[in-house]
Amino acid sequence: MRKPVFRGTKPLALTGVLLALSTILLAACGGSPSTLDPAGPIAGRESNVFWLLLIIAAIIFVGVEGMLIYSIFRFRERPDSPPAPQWHGNLKVEIIWTVLPAILLGVILFITIQGLFDVAKEPEGKTVEVTAYGHQWWWEFYYPDSKITTADSLVVPPNTWVKVKLFSNNVIHSFWVPQLTGKTDVVPGHDNVRTFKADKPGRYTGICAEYCGVQHANMRFDVVVTDNFDKFQTWQREQQAAAANPSSDLQAKGKQLYLDQCTTCHGIVGVLENYTGKEDPTVQCVNPEKQNGCLIGPDLTHFGSRKLIAGGVLENNVDQCQPGGDLSNCNLAKWLQDPQKVKPGNDMVIGQLSKDDIAALVAYLESLK
Repeated sequence: MRKPVFRGTKPLALTGVLLALSTILLAACGGSPSTLDPAGPIAGRESNVFWLLLIIAAIIFVGVEGMLIYSIFRFRERPDSPPAPQWHGNLKVEIIWTVLPAILLGVILFITIQGLFDVAKEPEGKTVEVTAYGHQWWWEFYYPDSKITTADSLVVPPNTWVKVKLFSNNVIHSFWVPQLTGKTDVVPGHDNVRTFKADKPGRYTGICAEYCGVQHANMRFDVVVTDNFDKFQTWQREQQAAAANPSSDLQAKGKQLYLDQCTTCHGIVGVLENYTGKEDPTVQCVNPEKQNGCLIGPDLTHFGSRKLIAGGVLENNVDQCQPGGDLSNCNLAKWLQDPQKVKPGNDMVIGQLSKDDIAALVAYLESLK
């Protein structure tokens, strides 16, 4: 006879093992952005819908399981107990267990539809418009009013509605900032829009929530909410300026390396001829007559001011990238040395660079504030 798997196992030891495994599983969720920690009205409404449905489901679960457990003990068969009464064909009972679930489902439907209408409302008052362009695998953000382009970071003012137009000309992506707004697919040939508002300054993590290729999990960005609207306007004016000129021989060498190897994919305003950085990338990449303006890589005009690089995979740790210093911990140097090692499958194609070339490029790119 086959012995039970857990025969001889102490219940306390088994419980300890299960708790340990549960701890390991739940530890994987640490530090992740959560829709249950909302920082804006849209995410707040989505969170409210979740909690309402969870409370309803929990009450039903506890009620049903409680009645089941009570019935098991209260009405269990005992010696010399009479046959249990039969309830089949009881019209009242059948009406009750048909009507009550229908009412509960109606309540859940009402809460869900109300939530959908709440998050789909057109924003009122001051609105900032942005186009989010999903590449493989990084995000580009274009501001049509100020005609500036940035990558990996969506900068917005607090307490202001942000209307994000979503665009892709490759595969389906999904725009999601859990603490600010829900998921919206970015579908080639189909215009989708997402709106949100941030209640307080800070940095909020955004991700692609639709499998879009081998680096789907590393297609990240952050939403940077400034302290106030004036600081947002100041940031826009700074982004409208042309690139800073090299202030050292090392930076000048880096600029020349950029001109020799990087202009096919990256633009820098004031450096790359006929590149203004003001054209909407979605128009550039759809109109066949303007395909020469559709750059594969991000605009680098103000690269040094960004917090993220390589599609959100690396922090732009400028303090580790000082000219003449040790670049072993500089993330930009690691990216330039072997971009495929950092992010396999990306479109970054770069020639063989010496340590001196990398140092020069790092010095130049980090100077572009």
